[in-house]
Amino acid sequence: QVQLTESGGASVQSGESLRLSCAYSGAVYSNLCMGWFRQAPGKERERVATIDDGGDTTYTDSVKGRFTISQEYVKNTVYLQMDNLTPDDTAMYYCATMRVCQLPPNFWGQGTQVTVSA
Repeated sequence: QVQLTESGGASVQSGESLRLSCAYSGAVYSNLCMGWFRQAPGKERERVATIDDGGDTTYTDSVKGRFTISQEYVKNTVYLQMDNLTPDDTAMYYCATMRVCQLPPNFWGQGTQVTVSA
C-alpha cells in the first residue's frame, strides 16, 4: 500500500510563489512515475507535472516556465515549486503515483488547497 501526504498549500497573492511537498511511503518502488494534478471548482482534474525514475519531467502548457517538479529520494518526497502564481492556478493539488507516466494514477494523496487572489 502506498501512502501519499501533500503539504504546502496556502492562500497567496498573484505573482507569489509556493512549494508543495508530497511525502510518500509504502511500496512505491513499482511506481516509476510521480505526478502532481489539480482540480479547480467546476472543472475536471488535470495533470500538471510528472517526473519519472530517470528524472525526465513533463508539464502542462499553462505552467511551463513557472512550475518545477523535483524529487528527493533520500527524503521520499516530491516537490512542486510554483512561481508567478495567477488566480487560474487556484485549485486543490493532488500528488499521485503511476506505474509509468503514460498510465493513469494508481494511488492518490488527499490534496492540498492553493488559492491565488488577484
